[in-house]
Amino acid sequence: MIVGIDLGTTHSLIGCYGDTGPQLFRNALGNYLTPSAVSVDEQGHVLVGEAARDRLISHPASSIAAFKRRMGTPRETQLGGRSFRPEELSALVLRSLLADAETALGAKIEEAVISVPAYFSDAQRKATRAAGELAGIKVERLINEPTAAALAYGLQERQEGSRFMVFDLGGGTFDVSVLEMFEGVVEVHASAGDNFLGGEDFLDVLQNACLTDLKLHADDFSPVERGSLRRRLEAAKRNLSQHGEISVETRTGKHEIKWHIDQERFASLAEPLMQRMRAPLERALRDARLHPEQLNEIVLVGGASRMPLVSRLIARMFGKLPLRHVNPDEAIALGACVAAGMKSRDATLEEIILTDVCPYTLGVEVGQRDARGNVQNGLFSPIIHRNSVVPVSRESSYWPMTEQQTALSLKVYQGENPLVNNNIKLGELDIPLNPALSVSQNEVVVRFTYDINGVLQIEATPKASGLRHELLLEQNPGTLSETELRTRLAALSELKIHPREKQENLALLARAERLFEEHLTSRQVLQQWIGQFRQTLESQDERLIQNHRQQFGSALDSLETQL
Repeated sequence: MIVGIDLGTTHSLIGCYGDTGPQLFRNALGNYLTPSAVSVDEQGHVLVGEAARDRLISHPASSIAAFKRRMGTPRETQLGGRSFRPEELSALVLRSLLADAETALGAKIEEAVISVPAYFSDAQRKATRAAGELAGIKVERLINEPTAAALAYGLQERQEGSRFMVFDLGGGTFDVSVLEMFEGVVEVHASAGDNFLGGEDFLDVLQNACLTDLKLHADDFSPVERGSLRRRLEAAKRNLSQHGEISVETRTGKHEIKWHIDQERFASLAEPLMQRMRAPLERALRDARLHPEQLNEIVLVGGASRMPLVSRLIARMFGKLPLRHVNPDEAIALGACVAAGMKSRDATLEEIILTDVCPYTLGVEVGQRDARGNVQNGLFSPIIHRNSVVPVSRESSYWPMTEQQTALSLKVYQGENPLVNNNIKLGELDIPLNPALSVSQNEVVVRFTYDINGVLQIEATPKASGLRHELLLEQNPGTLSETELRTRLAALSELKIHPREKQENLALLARAERLFEEHLTSRQVLQQWIGQFRQTLESQDERLIQNHRQQFGSALDSLETQL
């Protein structure tokens, strides 16, 4: 069984392709969406999902979310006395998702298709694969999120020659892709985006405006108060999509705070973010060599795409309303399920060929002599240009700069700047040269091959010797080596993780503790309820625990409505 997974910044989902089409699996709390959050409790147990998200407020020092933005970097987070890399945190989320899927299917899962932002770099894609390996599965394929969204909408079943733009604004990343359907092929013509633009940034805008209006600073709040404020602002951002004006109430120290904002002001505050959004949209159209009127449909996916200002931007730029009849939170996961069905060659799916593009330009560093004979180093020589359909293979020839040069140093970069210092270095390969030959005789043919999973292979062959030198870019800065991967896998296997059947109880306690931290006036009753529920848990009587859990949950619902 191959599953499809949307490993998101804010939420993650898992599903498969079944007899009735793509289907998602619910977690232990009965929800499709599992918050991409991890926490470590006082006993050293790892919590994932709802409980971990609530502990961001009650236990901020031992909890974390939005770590997808750190994928592909070596940055570590201290939780419960242990350091976690972004791959490990993502692996813990994947393990939780896999436990839910295995419970639903009654079978062990060993393979998965995982969605990634189209604009994810080579290092970020490798980090996602490493997360899958740390979670104990083989990542059969990485599918770009816009391509997955197109599959969720069934765009492959539309009329021949249809062109679509997929606009994907999630919690932490923004992607836009232009696709075309023809003769059973879904081809991506162009992808662009911003790995650091998403719903979290719009939330930052609200938070900064709130603090400025109230003449406060983030340091005026305790960590718990800051978490509470951010949670309330997140709810306000969602409510602004349906109401013209909303209020936010919170407290700092002994002071109660009330703040108002309307849609018009929010749109004004968010205008710099909207301008950042326009740039990838325009670039994708330019790279696809299309005008807005040549697009048949525009598809909105990602939870943050619900904001009315996004629909208004699309309407202004393209003169048409976007499609949004598939739940934007679930679209990418559903598409990943379709891709998983295609991988397993499900008989109910027509044979569809999916193509993707290389999101960045790939090339090498070169030097160049000017008219006076002076050498300018650090120039970028592209070999594979961005938005080339993958798999793609291109070659170019290079020569040494001087006579009697003994080696040619091939430094590989990714980026769009003419100077390599402004691009990302991926690796380096030294090719021996024959110093007895002239510069023109020491030609080196360099071939780049980039596959659908984001693996770059470099082959360099001096024409004089015919000896091939190869570099497979698996060791990008910020990614784990094979040895490190094995070490981290062993460490993860020793972690204490709460059983799935306890997740409902843990999430309920975490929610109650969050409310206790947030609301001083209700602490006495909450303390009493928490103590009573813990006593019931100690009884180990499942029927009693289930009844008490329902009553406790209803009481918290009622209390939160009043607050």
